[in-house]
This record gives sequence, C-alpha cells and structure tokens, in this order.
Amino acid sequence: MSSLNLDDFTDLIERPDGGVRRDAEAYRERQIVPPGSLGRLDELGEWLAAAQGAVPVRPIEHPRAVLFAGDHGIAGLGVSARPAGSADQLVRAVLEGASPASILARRLGVPVRVVDMALDCDPAGLPDEVVRHRVRRGSGRIDVEDALTPEEAEAAFRAGVAVADEEADSGTDLVVLGDISVGGTTAAAVLVAALCGTDASVVTGRGGLAIDDLTWMRKCAAVRDALRRARPVLGDQLQLLAVVGGADLAAMTGFLLQSAVRKMPVVLDGVVAAACALVGQRVAFRAPDWWLAGQNSGEPAQAKALDRMAIEPLLDHGVTVGEGAGALLALPLVQAAAALAAELPEKPSAEAEETEDEPEPEPDPAAEKEVEAGTAAGPRAEPEPGTAAGARAEAEPSGREA
Repeated sequence: MSSLNLDDFTDLIERPDGGVRRDAEAYRERQIVPPGSLGRLDELGEWLAAAQGAVPVRPIEHPRAVLFAGDHGIAGLGVSARPAGSADQLVRAVLEGASPASILARRLGVPVRVVDMALDCDPAGLPDEVVRHRVRRGSGRIDVEDALTPEEAEAAFRAGVAVADEEADSGTDLVVLGDISVGGTTAAAVLVAALCGTDASVVTGRGGLAIDDLTWMRKCAAVRDALRRARPVLGDQLQLLAVVGGADLAAMTGFLLQSAVRKMPVVLDGVVAAACALVGQRVAFRAPDWWLAGQNSGEPAQAKALDRMAIEPLLDHGVTVGEGAGALLALPLVQAAAALAAELPEKPSAEAEETEDEPEPEPDPAAEKEVEAGTAAGPRAEPEPGTAAGARAEAEPSGREA
C-alpha cells in the first residue's frame, strides 16, 4: 500500500493572494500609463504580484529551465519520427549546448537542469546530477502493458516533488518546465484523452519532429489502445500515471504540484507539460493558478488540456521542438511584464491633487438675490382646511386669475 496521499495537495495548495492582486490593480491605476494599454502585460504583472505576494512586483532574477527526460516503450511501434530509445542523444545535445533550448537559455542567461527519469541508456554515460533520480530504464509499452509499477510511479512522483523543493530552496523564482523524450507525446495524448473524455483522433498530433500520415495512423491506434487501459483507473491519478504515463510524466506532475505548494510559478512548454498539468488539476483544483502556458505548439492534445484548465498561451509560434524551447521564448515577455509593473512612474502628484481637490463653482449673484428676497418675505402661511379662513381662501379667486 502506498504511503503517498495525493489528496494532501488539495489542502496544501493555496491560490495566489487575491488581496495582493487587488493592491496591484490599484497601484497600476496610479501609474502614468493608463491601465489596460499594455494589454496582456498588465494581467501578467498583476498575476506575478499575487504569486509573489508583493506590490510592486519583484523582477524575475533567478529563472531556471527544468527538463525531465525519459524514453517510452510505445515508441517501438513506430509512432515517432525518432528511433525508439534515442532520447539520450537529445539530452547530450542539451548538455553540450547544441540544442535549440540550450541556445535560447544561454542567450537569456537561464540555467538548464536535466533530470533523467527513464532514459534507455547506460547511466554511466551521463553526469551524476542528471541520472541520480532515475527510476528505471525506459517506460513500458502503454498499449499492452503498464508504463510503471505502482512503486516506480510513486518513486518518480516523489522525485519530482524533491526537485521542486530543491529549486525553491535554491532561490529559483520562476521555472520553465519542459521534457526531453521519445514517445512522450503519445503518452501525453492518452492522458488528455482519458481526462477530457475524447477519442484518440481528437488528441493525436504530429509530435515534435513531424510524422507522415502512415505514422500518424499508427500513433492514433496506439493512443486508442492505451486509452482503453486508462479509462478503468481514472479515479486514481497516481495509478493513471503508472498505467499510461511514464516516469518522466509522473515526475513532472509531482514537480508541478509541489511548485504550487511552494508558491513557485511555472511556465509550461508543450503538450507533455500540459498533460501533466491536467493530471495535477485533477489532484488539486487550485494548482493551475500557479502556472502559465508559454506557447501554443499546435498539438491538439495541448490545446484540449489548456482549454480544460482555462489557461491561455502567451505565444502562438507553433514551436514543436520541445525541451522547453517554446516556453523559453515566452520568458522575456514575463520579465517585461514584471519590469513594467514595478518601474512605471506614478502620475505626478499635482495632477492627482487637481483631480481630488477641484475648486468649488462661484456663486451666481442673481440666484443669491432671489434667495435673499424669498428669505425676507418669509414663507407664505397656508390656511388650514376646515377653518373659516380656509373656506374664504377656497371661495375667493386669486388676483392672477382675475
């Protein structure tokens, strides 16, 4: 029996501070640029203020790219343009600085951390800090067998929690979350289809390295077969990750939930991160308030998952390369929102005083004379009805009528 109770995350995760967000909105209204004129950047600045619990917003100074890596047995069916078991080559390219993600991260000054969860290679060929959390060598073929045993799923989930704690403790103030995998988009499509109640064809995309129509049909069939195995375990999210997920996906889910516990904002990259976020939402409904979607990769499963969580991507460049590259492109936008929210000057004090202390209108002399005349004459006493004076008043016509 597992000692891990995912229901605890529901109690541990709080929403970003709503009071601070209102303070940020009020602060924004006092700034010299009219509220709303910066579009989505205004919303981002207020979200960051609530996440940080600070007004004005603190700059994003210590971002980090965290990439979980793994091979998936389902790739052996030919559902990917890459050979099965070749994710370690992608990892080495990142570590050597030769991948799109590592080039972008270097340009942006963002450290990259790679976490091997289930690469199908000899761990001795990779640095110790990369392989120390590995659960197994490759995940199972999810169309006919479970991706992980229950024990492996728990170990992978706990590894993700541990990585989140390590990042939060080291001062990381925002994480770009991505994956390095072969076959991972197939597992992600299964998770999204299962949680959203859709058919395989609705969520099956072309993957990071675009596949042809025949490969897409094989991939769609694999998603359909795995989906049949996923439906009976929908009530248990950890078991769902064990049956049709994988070690990297289980770790990413744990990482996302613990990041929300530690109040550490996360920018999601592609379909794999979105699928794990959707699993995390099922565990703790407040958790998505701590996440942003960096970009729309064009994968249908990603669009379905983000729509279900009501998260709108920041960019729409169709970057499918994975490894956090698309989310890294969105990082300058988030940093710009923080800078604008904190550094825009407030309206000049003289302008504010003029608005608050408007001069009283000068009195009208003619109106004053009328008021004085009416006051001198005094009010006219009306006779009470039922008296003799009242009867004479009713009987006698007024002078104006005569």
